Parts: sequence; C-alpha cells; structure tokens
Amino acid sequence: MGLALAAVAAGTQPAFADEVAICYNCPPEWADWGGQLKNIARDLKIDVPQDNKNSGQTLSQLLAEKDNPVADIAYYGVSFGIKAKEKGVVANYKPANFDKIPDGLKDRDGAWFAIHSGTIGLFVNTAALGDAPVPQSWADLLKPEYKGMVGYLDPSSAFVGYAGAVAINRAMGGTLDNFAPGIEFFKKLKENDPIVPKQTAYARVLSGEIPILIDYDFNAYRAKYKDQADVAFVIPSEGTVTVPYVMSLVKNGPHPENGKKVLDYVLSDAGQAHWANAFLRPVIASAMSPEAAAKFLPASDYARSQPVDYAKMAEVQAGFSERYLSEVR
Repeated sequence: MGLALAAVAAGTQPAFADEVAICYNCPPEWADWGGQLKNIARDLKIDVPQDNKNSGQTLSQLLAEKDNPVADIAYYGVSFGIKAKEKGVVANYKPANFDKIPDGLKDRDGAWFAIHSGTIGLFVNTAALGDAPVPQSWADLLKPEYKGMVGYLDPSSAFVGYAGAVAINRAMGGTLDNFAPGIEFFKKLKENDPIVPKQTAYARVLSGEIPILIDYDFNAYRAKYKDQADVAFVIPSEGTVTVPYVMSLVKNGPHPENGKKVLDYVLSDAGQAHWANAFLRPVIASAMSPEAAAKFLPASDYARSQPVDYAKMAEVQAGFSERYLSEVR
C-alpha cells in the first residue's frame, strides 16, 4: 500500500498500478471502512488506500482536480453526491444490485447511489459525564451541566455536521426553507463551549475528551459492541433524521475498471453484510441479519426519525453553511 500511495502522490505508477483504486473519503475509523478495505484487498486483490477526508473536502478536491482526476471513486453524504453530479465531476455507473436500491436513494442514471444509512443522535461516553445524567433531548445540550462536554462536526464542511443541523433545526420548528431555529440553537450551544472538529471524532469520544457527540448510531454501536466502551446512543425526544451515504464513480479517474469493481463489491451481498455487521443499515435491507438488527435501539425509538427531502437538503446546504459561518462560528 505504501508504494502505491507514494507512486500516486508522485504522479507515477508502479508495475502493479492496475491493482489500485483511489477512494476519496474512505476513513478507517468511520463506518468500519478499515474492515471493508481489508475485505476488498482480500477478495478483489485491489489496494484502496485509506483516506481521511470528510464529505465537503472530498467534493472540493474533486472540483480542484476536475481536469486531471486523482480519485477513482468517492464516498460522501447524499447532498454532496447530488452536488457532485451537478458539478460534472462524476460518471454514470450502475453497479451490481443497482436495481435493488430503493427509488429516492439513487440517481436514476447512476451518478450516485446509497450504500448504507445512519441515524443522527447523541453518542455519549457515560463514564465521562461525571455526575451529569445522560442527555435525552436536543434541548438538554444547552444546560449548564454539559458545558464543555458537547461536540459536533463542523456543519459547514462535514456531512454528519450538516445532517445534525438539519435534524436540530426541524426539531426546533424549522424547515429546509427556514434554518433560523437551528441557527439560534447553535448560537445558544456556542455559549456552552462546544468542541467542533472537522473530521470523525470517534477516538475522542472513547477517550472521554468529547463526552457527548452529535453523531450517527453506527459509531455508538461500534463503540459499545466492538470496543466494549461504556457508551450509550440516544435518539433525542424531539426527533431526528436518518440519512444515506452514497458513492460515485469519478469522471475520468485513473483506474476506472478497478473503481467499478470496488463499487460492485460494496453493493454485493458480502459488502452489504459487512455494513450491517458494522451497525449501519445496508441499502439492500435483506442484508441485515436478525443478529445485527438486535443490536440497534428498539423500533419505537427509531420512530422518532422522519424522512427528509434529500434533493432539497442538498439545494439549501450552501445557504445554511454561509449562515453558520457568519452567525455562529
């Protein structure tokens, strides 16, 4: 892997370059991409170097490299996939099992397609709370007892941050046409000294540095069941959103056939089962085993998650980011 990465960075390719596929935003600590990349190397003999970008950084890089692409495939939150198509940096490709992806979770031409989804909530290191109780609502995060304890990823850059903002805004009475309630919430939260990283903060929650992180269910379940950490996941009482993560084939990428093979793999039965066992909801529902489903919160909790118009969510994202940067940060 080291040789392949060095060669790519230097603009040259080693003799085994046809066994490489470059993915933007395949971070090993997120959604168990680390395990999936090992599976791909084992089963496809294709090396996919780990990459720690977030969704916004991925799209920015694709745009910067539009005339000379470096990546073959990209992974990002759905709104960024929609934008990538609009900007003309991705190619149409319908991978294996494309027809099994529900309508609304794929571009009809294959410019982007969901591979799994997560539900936004509170990823809580209960051991790091001290005497404070586990928060049960968005409103709880504004209480003085959680001062300096709450973290969220930068919503102007990271998709999980934006998805959290959409959830909070709606819970506070806002809509995708009116982010004022959400902006007001973040202004109040700023007074509680939140921690605002740009990339996945999984390790910082486990260490107790960030006791409460606005994040996806799958990260909390991974901490609980894989790392045996003293954590809880809470779906706030006011409600939340479930959002898909999607992938695309990059337009004119250097290794398109390998990129296609990787996309086929993540939507294969084996690839989808891996996501389910990593506590994500696979886009092909039949891949979720009863054993995996049993580790999620009860369906009654997930009933507090309502669908969102993903196309509209993408359309208004830039406007929200501008307001967040000018009024909150």
